[in-house]
Amino acid sequence: MLIMINMAIMFALIIVLYQMQKKHVSFSKRVFTGLGFGILLGIFLQVAYGSDSNVVSTTTDWYSLVGSGYIRLLMMIVIPLVMVSIIKAITNLEKTSQLGKMSGWIIGILVGTAMIAAVVGVGTSVAFDLNAEQIEAGQSEQDRGAYLEERLGDVESMTTPQRILEFIPRNPFQDMTGDRATSTIAVVIFSAFIGVAVLGLRRKRPEHAEFFTKMIDAVYSVVMRIVTLILRLTPYGILGLMANTVARTDVGGIIELSKFVLASYVALLIMFVIHLLMISFAGLNPITYLKKVLPVLGFAFTSRSSAGTIPLNIQTQKNNLGVPDGVADMSASFGATIGQNGCAGIYPAMLAVMIAPTVGINPLEPTFLLMLVIIIGISSFGVAGVGGGATFAALIVLSAMDLPVYLAGLLISIEPLIDMGRTALNVNGAMTSGTITSRILGTLNKERYNDPKANEIDLSEVS
Repeated sequence: MLIMINMAIMFALIIVLYQMQKKHVSFSKRVFTGLGFGILLGIFLQVAYGSDSNVVSTTTDWYSLVGSGYIRLLMMIVIPLVMVSIIKAITNLEKTSQLGKMSGWIIGILVGTAMIAAVVGVGTSVAFDLNAEQIEAGQSEQDRGAYLEERLGDVESMTTPQRILEFIPRNPFQDMTGDRATSTIAVVIFSAFIGVAVLGLRRKRPEHAEFFTKMIDAVYSVVMRIVTLILRLTPYGILGLMANTVARTDVGGIIELSKFVLASYVALLIMFVIHLLMISFAGLNPITYLKKVLPVLGFAFTSRSSAGTIPLNIQTQKNNLGVPDGVADMSASFGATIGQNGCAGIYPAMLAVMIAPTVGINPLEPTFLLMLVIIIGISSFGVAGVGGGATFAALIVLSAMDLPVYLAGLLISIEPLIDMGRTALNVNGAMTSGTITSRILGTLNKERYNDPKANEIDLSEVS
């Protein structure tokens, strides 16, 4: 009976969001309304039943049809979207040298900001005097630590060059299934080869190149239509995701580790400000940028999936910020795996500084700090763009620094809460890299960037 009541509440909130859509309420307002509804519904479940109750467990399983179902739909379209977008973008280039400049700036900004994020993480850990010895490990934390030690064997079995080699597709059809952590980048590389091949084909077989280009344009139109249909469901997806997250949150764990939670969000906020300063130094209004990307950040925060945010990321860069197709496609795709400021930058750095004193290392030694920042920059290649990417990044960094990996399991109870902020920062880093790259290359549409009306995801094709 209680489960039916909870389901009825969810259904009623969905109807409210649908009525807002019928009344043509803006996409941004519907997204944040869904976010607010989800928080309130999650708090209700938490207070009424408790996060560990069977009622909450069963209810959130049903709610996941809305939240996790939406994420699956987005993941369904990620690979087709990335593939046809990259091919289309490259075939629109005049010279292949433009591709090198574009990708070079995007990757450089992503990795560079990840290293800056590492410095921010170190500074915040020191300022808050974080130390792993201050955290008491319960059974769940010990189990998590044991699991991380098992994963350490997989991480140490691959050298850095081998991890980078994983980007190169051995079987592009396998990568189209998203089977590997680096599948998105592998599809980007494969698609880039196709695009470059078409550019070369224009000189020798122009009729074939033209036929292929028209075919890609047609497929691109179909894929974008699917993306548009799925993005219409964003407010409902955020409602389900946020309700589940809040309902299942371990409030006791948050209170116990509130110092680390606060330090983490201070570091994330500082890095957000650095992103906005970079936008400002590029000669763009950071407030305008912030207003236009907030719905994307809200979804990234709720979903905890950089890869799942790719379609929304691309649409926002192109329609709201005036970033050209090629740069938007590449920055969103690369940013889901490379140089993630939150997961690959701040988080491993904070853990390293916390854990170092437990083995007699002074985390403020210049040699330690320099090595940590360099390792984080290198290891920021190939971090999975879904939940758990930060753990994988931490395993790489801690093992490279000869620090005990099992201590990272101490934070399991607050992992979802922190991961929400980290994912939002990861996505913002990708959009920042795309915006600044297009500004550097002189391809940014400043009129669209500064146009207050260009502040919505284009859903006009869906009635």
